[in-house]
Amino acid sequence: MKETKCPKCNGIEFTEGTDFIPVKPLEKKFSMGSNKIYTFCLNCGEVISIRIENPSKFK
Repeated sequence: MKETKCPKCNGIEFTEGTDFIPVKPLEKKFSMGSNKIYTFCLNCGEVISIRIENPSKFK
């Protein structure tokens, strides 16, 4: 597996977190949606990835 480096500070330690504000489908106003998962550098806080926890909720 390739080692990831932070583009801002060259740090190599990362963790994941969420803000618990779900992304909701535009066409389904009453959908619960799904949380965003952020991957960020533990050294400087630069976010290197944002993904949707349950993308199947958008099908």
